Amino acid sequence: MSLSDFKEVRIPAPWGHISGRWYGNRTERPILAIHGWLDNLGTFDRLIPLLPDYIGVLCIDLPGHGRSAHIQPGMHYAVNDYVLIIPRVMKEYGWSKVSLMGHSLGGIISFVYTSLAPDTVDMVISLDILLPLSKDPKTVIKYLNHSLDKHLVEEERQVEGNLHEPPSYTLAQLTQVLAKGSDNSVTPEFAQHLLHRQVSKSQLYPDRFFFSRDGRVKYYSHLQMEPEFGEALVKRIRRIPCLIIKGSKSDFVEARTEKAVAILRQNNPHFEFYEVEGGTHHVHLHAAEECARYIVPFIRHHRPPALTSWSLSGKEEHLSAEEKRRQQERFFKRSTHAKSKL
Repeated sequence: MSLSDFKEVRIPAPWGHISGRWYGNRTERPILAIHGWLDNLGTFDRLIPLLPDYIGVLCIDLPGHGRSAHIQPGMHYAVNDYVLIIPRVMKEYGWSKVSLMGHSLGGIISFVYTSLAPDTVDMVISLDILLPLSKDPKTVIKYLNHSLDKHLVEEERQVEGNLHEPPSYTLAQLTQVLAKGSDNSVTPEFAQHLLHRQVSKSQLYPDRFFFSRDGRVKYYSHLQMEPEFGEALVKRIRRIPCLIIKGSKSDFVEARTEKAVAILRQNNPHFEFYEVEGGTHHVHLHAAEECARYIVPFIRHHRPPALTSWSLSGKEEHLSAEEKRRQQERFFKRSTHAKSKL
């Protein structure tokens, strides 16, 4: 799939719009790809060209990120609200099913939605995440207290930003800021993939830029999830094809998730789990080739190319799922019969 073969999309929403890029095939339902916290759809730049070209990928910017609209002044970002983005996109395009691929926050959103609406999901790929990270009550309270103050500060900055341009920096400086902010999960070498959708050019200084994402997303409401609740959600995934890829240097798929992973291994014959050696939390960005080794066969197996037949009139007719299954069975029977004659 070519990274240059895309269509910019704007999905309407009550607060504005959700921006995205639809890569590759636009005649079939694509995979919906959702990025992580403080990132944007550029996080999939290195992975997209390695995926099968017969199926498209719709990458979106979450509200407040990338080029998507910011929510209204005075409002707060929350994981539960982000989950609603998935059915909103499905409604926009008239999908009854969805295939999901998510990294970090995008993976949490995908996992929660899949657990709540399993009959509408046919495949889910989770990149270095399963359950939200758990923290002790003291740490959670400290974060919430800190977020209250900082959120109000960000609102004041937005008011000032409407009157004055915010502080700007060179791209080299922003690259270092991004790398440091990710705990070097995104190295300066790959920072460009995230910067191009979250900075704006300064009107005052020709060689400087400033972050254009909504500062309030830094203090969004986390999803606090007790292990028992997470395990109950995991059980609802049942037999839905599920792939988890973990970076060996990351602790986002932690020991606390071992029981949830064990439930998936036991209950789901279509569950796959792999660890990429040396991978950081952004394993799909700096180790895209290694991730593709697992993602590509998973997609080919669970979202194979659409089978078609030709009518007497010479027009291609799309087959139903049951017809596709029968045609596959006939194909394999013919293949087996032919091999027996050799």
